[in-house]
Amino acid sequence: MASSQPIAVFDSGLGGLTVVKALQKILPNESIIYFGDTARVPYGNKSQNLIQEYGKEITEFLINKGAKIVIVACNTASALALPLLKKTYDIPIIGVIEPGAEKAYAVTKSKTIGIIGTLATIQSEAYEKELLTLDDSIDTKGMACPLFVPLVEEGWLEGDVPIQIAETYLSELITNKMDTLILGCTHYPLLIPVLENVIGDRICIVDSAETTAKYASDLLKELRLLTDSATEGGSEYYVTDLPVRFKRVARRFLGREIDHVFPVHLS
Repeated sequence: MASSQPIAVFDSGLGGLTVVKALQKILPNESIIYFGDTARVPYGNKSQNLIQEYGKEITEFLINKGAKIVIVACNTASALALPLLKKTYDIPIIGVIEPGAEKAYAVTKSKTIGIIGTLATIQSEAYEKELLTLDDSIDTKGMACPLFVPLVEEGWLEGDVPIQIAETYLSELITNKMDTLILGCTHYPLLIPVLENVIGDRICIVDSAETTAKYASDLLKELRLLTDSATEGGSEYYVTDLPVRFKRVARRFLGREIDHVFPVHLS
């Protein structure tokens, strides 16, 4: 495997673009391939077997594109498919849950950690399980925030509406002892200003996109797979449906336009 090969990132839709943005910030010379399974989003209402099949199809596509590492930037797929993918393929594959949990454990002082995410992620208790492997005295509380994803994708990132929704969710979650909040969905980093407005600076927000990008960077360095290119890396984007909409909404996630989005048909 060559260090010049690209980093691959996949998600059920758009959220994983926050991981792409974080990667481009800390590893600007790396080339990146992004795959959004927009025809089959959301994964949260699918069975584990089906999500595993989707994950295998996408991983094989990305390996065929020359990926040197695959990042599963989807919390549902990380919870339900990552162990199988790591066992099946001879390539570094990481998810978003382990990096987020490790960062939260590193920063918490009270050992009381909140987790927000989609209904599927919260019901899986994946973050809770990962945190308990680090310390069985950790106290966790999760809250599903299903309206956050449509808020992000529709661009409702400021004003009274997102603040009122965040207040409604977080008023049931936040306790006096809680000092750390995990963003258990890769859409949620776009709502950090709203969340900070609601919870103040007493609680540390763990951004799953940033922690995953840092985790990937450290792993590539350990494996001696960081590119030695001195020029800015390129990027390619593949989706299974609605490339025009993807391109439009992606600008919100990345903060810039993307030139081409390629439609892909998987079996």
